[in-house]
Amino acid sequence: MSKKPSHHPVLRFAPSPNGLLHLGHAFSALVTWQAARALGGTSLLRIEDIDTERCKPEFVDAIFSDLAWLGLDWPTPVMLQSERLDVYADAGNHLRHADLLYPCFCSRSDIAALSSATDPDGAPLYAGTCRQLDRGQQIERLQRGDPVQFRLDSQTALDRVGMLTYSVVGPLITDRPQIRYALPERWGDVVLQRKGIPTSYHLSVVVDDAAQAITHVTRGRDLEAATDLHVLLQMLLGLPTPIYHFHRLILADDGKKLAKSKGSPSLASLRDAGWTPDDVRRALGL
Repeated sequence: MSKKPSHHPVLRFAPSPNGLLHLGHAFSALVTWQAARALGGTSLLRIEDIDTERCKPEFVDAIFSDLAWLGLDWPTPVMLQSERLDVYADAGNHLRHADLLYPCFCSRSDIAALSSATDPDGAPLYAGTCRQLDRGQQIERLQRGDPVQFRLDSQTALDRVGMLTYSVVGPLITDRPQIRYALPERWGDVVLQRKGIPTSYHLSVVVDDAAQAITHVTRGRDLEAATDLHVLLQMLLGLPTPIYHFHRLILADDGKKLAKSKGSPSLASLRDAGWTPDDVRRALGL
């Protein structure tokens, strides 16, 4: 079983600096700080910048400015994931030595061609093709320098840990926790490491939550399915499992969630248009 989180409540807001924050980010941040106050705890800021191609220093600065404008503050120094790649590599190596990761040489087109289902994010579900390679074939392709990524053998992982559970609170994080059963097999054999980057969102987030002694995680309902996988990784790595709260999403006029990739209005643009922090809170129903 995984360790219990510490008694002092610690929460976190962990944006990726691959664009400017929008109202959806503001809602998540404000809910997190509000929950920390209600619990008598601390709210941390973490920068999830493992995507070195899309994440930019100017977006990190913008995150600091936007959150300060909203009236939020946080302990320093702020954790930057880009400075912790060796820590994630160690966690991945632990899973490899436990025979829970295997190399995959399939391209995106290969995966799409063989897939008959999708994962919770809508991507083609991996068919497990490279799981069938024997050790000799793996070594040959690795030595040849074929493009590779390392996947979690999810069935073996599930067999080792057995039934997974985690606590969910809602609609207010101070409500009595409810137990939910996790079903991580719906992700298939998810990628945890790539050749150029020794981690993924899923691996780094559970390692960092443990390193920062996070006790409660507030996240949007779009990440509810990912929590199943995170609980599995926590148990495999012997890490604590926080209590989770899934808040509502802020939607655009078309009924879809706000997104940087869709050009949703940024907090900076709203500020330039004359919005105040109180305007933001009213718009978000806070």
